[in-house]
Amino acid sequence: MELLSGADMIARFLQDEGVEYIYGYPGGAALHIYDALFRQDKVKHILVRHEQAATHAADGYARASGNPGTVLVTSGPGATNAVTGIATAYMDSIPMVVLCGQVMSHLIGDDAFQETDIVGVTRPIVKHSFTIRHPSEIPEVLRKAYYLASTGRPGPVVVDIPKDMTTPTERHEYVYPKKIKMRSYNPVARGHTGQIKKAVELMLKARRPVFYTGGGVVTGRACEGLTDLVKRLGHPITTTLMGIGAFPQSDDQCLGWLGMHGSYESNMAMHHADLIIAVGARFDDRVTNNTSKFCPTAKIIHVDIDPSSVSKTVRADVPIVGPAQSVINEMISLLQGREVADPEALSDWWKTIQDWRDERRGKLYEPSKEGELLKPQEVIEAICRLTRGEAYVTTDVGQHQMFAAQYYKFDKPNRFITSGGLGTMGFGFPAAMGIKHNFPEEQVVCITGEGSFQMMMQELSTCKQFGGGVKIINVNNASLGMVRQWQDLNYKSRHAHSYMESLPNFQQLIEAYGFTALRVDTMEELEPALERTFADKHELVFLDVMVDPHEHVYPMQVPLGSMRDMLLSKTERS
Repeated sequence: MELLSGADMIARFLQDEGVEYIYGYPGGAALHIYDALFRQDKVKHILVRHEQAATHAADGYARASGNPGTVLVTSGPGATNAVTGIATAYMDSIPMVVLCGQVMSHLIGDDAFQETDIVGVTRPIVKHSFTIRHPSEIPEVLRKAYYLASTGRPGPVVVDIPKDMTTPTERHEYVYPKKIKMRSYNPVARGHTGQIKKAVELMLKARRPVFYTGGGVVTGRACEGLTDLVKRLGHPITTTLMGIGAFPQSDDQCLGWLGMHGSYESNMAMHHADLIIAVGARFDDRVTNNTSKFCPTAKIIHVDIDPSSVSKTVRADVPIVGPAQSVINEMISLLQGREVADPEALSDWWKTIQDWRDERRGKLYEPSKEGELLKPQEVIEAICRLTRGEAYVTTDVGQHQMFAAQYYKFDKPNRFITSGGLGTMGFGFPAAMGIKHNFPEEQVVCITGEGSFQMMMQELSTCKQFGGGVKIINVNNASLGMVRQWQDLNYKSRHAHSYMESLPNFQQLIEAYGFTALRVDTMEELEPALERTFADKHELVFLDVMVDPHEHVYPMQVPLGSMRDMLLSKTERS
C-alpha cells in the first residue's frame, strides 16, 4: 500500500495519466501541489505569465493532439483569470482539465483572502466540475475529470481543490483507477442502425447533395472515414471553420468552408442542395444566417454525439445521435456494392458547382501593385507556399483569422487551430506555444494582428524561459480590422475606437525579450523575410507585415439573409 499526501497524489496521478506538460501559475492555495510537482521530474510545468495563457496553451495542445490539456491555477484571481480560456474550450468542445487551488475548507463561504466560488462562476462554461471533499478521493475524481473531458462531446472540466486537501503531513492510500464507472454518464457508443439506413438511402437518391462537416469530425477522429465516405459517394463537401482539414482542401470535391465568410461556391451549394448531410456540426449562426431562409429545398441528416445539439437550431429530417467515427463506418459498410441512383443528376450538380467556381475565379481579391501596401491575402498565400501547407497554424480573431482560413490550404486535420465559438482575441500565441512544446520538430505558425497579439504578448517571457520556436506573423493593418469593416458597412465609416493610434515599435519590443524581429513593407521583401523566418524550426521569430488597412474580407453574408445572399466585394452582391 502506497501512502501519499493529497498534493503528491495529484503529481503521481498526472504521471500515471500520461500528462507531459501542465501549464499554470502558482499562488498560496496551490503551493502544496506546486511543491509536489517540484519534487518529481516526469511532468513538466510551464510557468506562463498570465493564467489565461495557461488555458490557451493547454487548449492548443488539445486541439493539435486530440488529448486533454492540463492547467493548474491558484484560487481567486488565478482561477478567474482562467475563465476566458475555459469558455473558449467549452464553445469549441475541446478537452481540458483545470485544477484550481481553493482556500481551506473551513474558510469557504467566509469571503476569505483570494476566495472565489470558481465552481459557481464556471458552471455555464464547463462540461462538469468537482470539489475535492477528502484527500482520499483525489485519484478517482481526477480520473473522472479526464474521462469526462475526453469522451462524448469533449469539453473542459474544473476540479476545485481546497488547500487542506493537499496538506503534506496527511497521507492516504493511492491507487490509480484503471476503470471508472459513472452511473449518470453514459455517452452513446454508436448510432441507431435504422436511422443510419434511412440516411444512406437518402444519400444514394439525392440529386443535389452536400456534406456539411464540423469540428466533431476532427475531435471524433473520424476524418479518415469521412474522406472514404465522401469519395465513395462522389458528393461535394464543405466544412465549418472548426472542421477545416477534416477533408483535404486541395481535393476537387472540397468546396472550402461555409458561412459568414465562407466560399461563394460552398454557400451557393448549400442553399440550392436537396440534401444536407451534417456531421459533427451544430448549425451555428455564423453558418446558417437567417434560419428561416436556411437551405429551403433540402432534407437534413444530422449526425452528432450530443443529443441536445440535434434539431436545436434547424430541424433534422433524419437525426442520428452517435460518435462520428462509428456512424460513418456503419454508413460505409451499408454502401458496399451500391451506387448513387441518378449519376447523371449528380454530374449536372457538379457542373453547376463548377460554374459557381468559375464565376469567382480571379475575382477573389485584387493583388497589390508596385509601391502599394501588401494585401493580407497575399501574405497568407506566401506563408502557405513556404510551409507547403503542412504547418500547425494558430490564429487570433478578426480579419487575419478569416484570411488564414480562406487562403492557407489544409489537407490534414488538427492543423488549423483557432477560437471559433467564442472568438477570443489573444488565443493564437499561447495556443501556438502549447503546440510547439509538444511538437517541437513541427513548424508552428501564429497568424495574428497587432490588436490580438498585445493581449498575450507577455508570453514572450514564457518562451524565453522554456523555449518555443513559434513563428509569429503579425498581419499589421494598425486597426481592429473586423470592427473597422463592420463600421465601414454599417456605420458610414465612423471608425469609433477601431484604429490603433499608439502601437509599439514591435521590432524593439521583440528584441527586448531576446528574439529576432523582422519588418516587411513591400512585396519584394516578403518572400526573403519568410524564408528567414522559417529557416530554423527552433527559433522564435516575429515578422511584422504592414498590410492595406482598407482591405475587407469577402465573401460576407448579408445579415438576416439566406446562405446565397453575399457581399462579394465593396461593389458586388450575389
